[in-house]
Parts: sequence; C-alpha cells; structure tokens
Amino acid sequence: MKVSHGAALLAVSDLHVSHPANRELLRQLHPDSPGDWLIVAGDVAERMADVEWALELLANRFAKVIWAPGNHELWTIPSDPVALRGEHRYRQLVEICRSLGVVTPEDPYPVWPGAGCTVAVAPLLVLYDYSFRPPGTRTKEEALARAYRAGVVCTDEVLLHPDPYPSLDAWCEARVAETERRLAAVDPQVPLVLVNHHPLVREPTAMLRYPEFALWCGTSRTADWHRRFNVASVVYGHLHLRHTAWYDGMPFMEVSVGYPREWAARADSMGDDSIRPRRVLPLSEVGRAR
Repeated sequence: MKVSHGAALLAVSDLHVSHPANRELLRQLHPDSPGDWLIVAGDVAERMADVEWALELLANRFAKVIWAPGNHELWTIPSDPVALRGEHRYRQLVEICRSLGVVTPEDPYPVWPGAGCTVAVAPLLVLYDYSFRPPGTRTKEEALARAYRAGVVCTDEVLLHPDPYPSLDAWCEARVAETERRLAAVDPQVPLVLVNHHPLVREPTAMLRYPEFALWCGTSRTADWHRRFNVASVVYGHLHLRHTAWYDGMPFMEVSVGYPREWAARADSMGDDSIRPRRVLPLSEVGRAR
C-alpha cells in the first residue's frame, strides 16, 4: 500500500478496522518516505480500543498523524466497554490521541514543512445539523420524516448521542462557532488544509445513491469556509465515494477506503488507488488540472 516517492502530506479516511479485511489493509500501510505525514479523516472504528490500536500503529510509522473524528468513533455501541457518550467520548478520544502524539482538533494546527508549499493542517469536528435537506422540505422534522418513509436512516440516530448538548444540532452549532473562532485566529498568510469527516459543502452529496442520506452529511454553516479563509485544499470522507472535485478553483478530496465490498468493487477500475492514502501535497501536474 505505497503512496508516493517523496515526503508528502497524505490522507485517508473510513478505515473501518473492525472489518478483518480492512484491519489487514492497515497492517500493510507504510509511508514511502520517513517524512510523510498522514491525515486520518475519521471513521477509524467504533470501539475505542480499536481506534487506539489503529492510530498507534500509524503514529509509529508516519512522521506525524493528524486525526479528525468521524461519526463512528463517536458512537456508543453496546459491545464497547467504554460507555462514554457524546462530548465526553470525544474528549476521551482526544486524550488517547495526545498520548500517542496524534494531532486532534483540540490541538494547535501543525505546519507541514513541504518544499514550496508550507501549509497549516487544521483537523476539524463540526458534525451536522440536518440542514442538507431535500427539496420541498422546510424543517428538520419534515426531512427526517421523508428519509424514514424512504427507508434511509443513519445509524447515528441510535448510537450517536449529543450529551451534554440537547441535540446534535446544538452540538454542531457549538462546534462551528468554536472552529470559526480558531480559523479566524490563524495568520491569513498561512494557507490551510481543512480536514473534516463530513464534507464542508453540500455539492458532493449529489453523488449519493440515496439522496436522503445527505441529512447526515454536514452543515450549510461551513459552505463558505473555503472562501472566507486562506484555504489551499479540503479533505473529507464519510461518503465512501473516493474522488476529487473542484469548487471555486479549490480541490475537495474525498479520501475514503470504505467497507471491503466497496473498495473491492473499486479495485477493478482504480487498482491500488482504491485503497491507498491519497496525496494532498505536493500536488502533481495531474492533480492541478481541473
């Protein structure tokens, strides 16, 4: 699972190492260069011990690992001995990461010292607020009712708890406000790579097989961040639709591995590119084309 021939800023997400085949993929993941950094954009696993195992393995191999949580890390599942919920679960994951030397959304944004393209890498947790609603629905309740009628319901509705906030909407609002404050404090001369599990703009959700699932995919509050701040690129996962799209002249990279059935299906057309980390920087000439 090799990735590049020089020190690079790489990214991957949706490793889902609770699946044995994905766990084996992770065991095979090595940098090409001792200087490679790896962004992990969420959905490592559901059980806290599995998240720790995976991030420790990566931290021992890459020069730096940067983690943004996905919804799966924040789930409270019955089989996990760690029964923490919501914000308390997230804070425990942050402490585990810090013990491993892994950068989290609560830490200073590290500056990647790439040749000619120095950037600050900003891992984020902003969640979602049901604002990616289908046409014709005006409220969260209407949108959820339509999704339920279509048989499209995210497991978050059962396993992702907002404690101590009254709702996921409220937790999202708090995270957006705090993140905006931190991004505004960054030196405007320093370009940013924004890393979030959910897409920061709605456009990529148009590719979903079931459009109702967009409800659980982000918030409209972040739609202008790539224009408001000095952003070089955006990295995300969650959709399990590995691709790069350009919005306002900027690359938005979906970097998911996904479930075994998904990456196995992609392998026919993408080969090893279906599973290996994607290079964020430096951009190749192909990567610059749009």
